[in-house]
Amino acid sequence: MFETISIGFLLSSFFAGLLTFLAPCTLPLVPAYLGFISGVSEEDAQDPEKGKAARKKIFRNGVFFILGFALVFIIFGTLAGLFGQALAPFRLWFGRVGGGLVIIFGLFMLGAFNLNFLQRERRFKIPKWLTIGKSSSSFVIGGAFAFGWTPCVGPILGSILLLASTTTTAIQGAIMLTVFSLGLAIPFLAIALGFSHATQYITKLSKYLKVVSYIGGVFLIILGLLLVTDNFSLTVQYGYQFFDFINYDGLLNFL
Repeated sequence: MFETISIGFLLSSFFAGLLTFLAPCTLPLVPAYLGFISGVSEEDAQDPEKGKAARKKIFRNGVFFILGFALVFIIFGTLAGLFGQALAPFRLWFGRVGGGLVIIFGLFMLGAFNLNFLQRERRFKIPKWLTIGKSSSSFVIGGAFAFGWTPCVGPILGSILLLASTTTTAIQGAIMLTVFSLGLAIPFLAIALGFSHATQYITKLSKYLKVVSYIGGVFLIILGLLLVTDNFSLTVQYGYQFFDFINYDGLLNFL
């Protein structure tokens, strides 16, 4: 099961998650999201007396928020894998069509044109039965966030789902979106750990975030071209060379 998942798919998924986190419409808002779901202000996190408990609460709610959106993304990946499994006999042509769409998403991220349906943000009104600051509420908000975060995740998530649909099993699709979620979650948790100082660092990084969109656009175009030309196997070749130092073959055989 695990040996059929190429390193190229996993690397692409992780890098896509990381690019999503670094997007101009994501990173600057992370402290605000963390403060909102935890019910903790930046002043409380910096307070000598309240700070330790406040930071623990921020991190705990951040973890459950991540679990919420990761669950939704993994379900999306599973469904994409099932769809790809049903279309396995047409994998080559489906990959080419999907690759064309990925190229369009890449051009969109480079600002070549607008795709209005990817720029609409779906806002969810927080139900009264949710209590801000509770772990269970953060989990639910994280799931809703995954559905409504279209302007930030739309092009990249859509591309990774198209890539997942070119796999042959639902499990592969689920694993790809799990890795995508990890790429998004790891820096998110890093911000949660350093919440009291996060804003000042993010402010310094903000002027470089536009470059991330361009990198993401180029990444998607390359990904799309590999799919269109049925050359995604090249990522397997270079991926094995890149990961040779961790004995990837031995790890897969062990699993």
